[in-house]
Amino acid sequence: MNIDLQGASARHPAARPGAAPALKGLTLRVTHGEQVAVIGPSGAGKTTLLQVIACAMPLRAGTLQLDGASPWQLPRSALQRLRGRLFLAPQVPPLPPRQRVVTAVLAGRLPAMGLWQSLRSLFYPVDIPAAFEALDRFDLADKLFERVDRLSGGERQRVGLARALLAPASLWLIDEPLSALDPARARQAIDTLLAGARERGATLVTTLHQVEVALEHFPRIVGLRDGALAFDLPAAQVTREHLARLYEQHEDELHGPAPLDVAPLPVPQPVVMHCR
Repeated sequence: MNIDLQGASARHPAARPGAAPALKGLTLRVTHGEQVAVIGPSGAGKTTLLQVIACAMPLRAGTLQLDGASPWQLPRSALQRLRGRLFLAPQVPPLPPRQRVVTAVLAGRLPAMGLWQSLRSLFYPVDIPAAFEALDRFDLADKLFERVDRLSGGERQRVGLARALLAPASLWLIDEPLSALDPARARQAIDTLLAGARERGATLVTTLHQVEVALEHFPRIVGLRDGALAFDLPAAQVTREHLARLYEQHEDELHGPAPLDVAPLPVPQPVVMHCR
């Protein structure tokens, strides 16, 4: 799917009156099948950008076109069909806690299902082998029939990502997919997403706090700061100077969250007391 944003400005509906727009006059084009990482400090507008592209938030100014169509000018039925071609994965996946993992993953197919089939799938999963395969690619096949509330935060995040592999979408919008994952799981997850998007010919736009991961895995990097475009470059052309300006006064975010697999602190040795 092609994305064309021109002079886009947006403010979150829950923002206080008078607050600055989350996006300010942003122009961005992404062509079919591209894989783009969006980086920038907290509050840069990364999540708002994904919500705007996903047709979850209307623009206050500017235009959005998806495959040449202006979503907010479409009839309601056509807008719903267009949304069915989009997959938006929020940072915290909205998974019902008492639901089985197999059902949660197969929910990725709901846009392609009729009402009766979608209701039936809540009680009788329609394609368990497909759910197993999607979970297996995220090393979660053994959790197929677990309840969601028995998973760790990182496992729930990977279940949310596994939905993308089953979704009938040509545009994947993934918000901070590695926030709850240790470095080894993060690498596996990002490799799986990139490979899955290539296999399906889907356009992939991902926001990331992990700058090193973005530069290593994505061919194109978009830097946002204060809702505006700071740079849009091939990964090989992003320099330390670009990153320093992008994260100025946010240097602690430049290297992403602290790794979760750091070596444990040494165990204190007991003090032996000698009585005379």
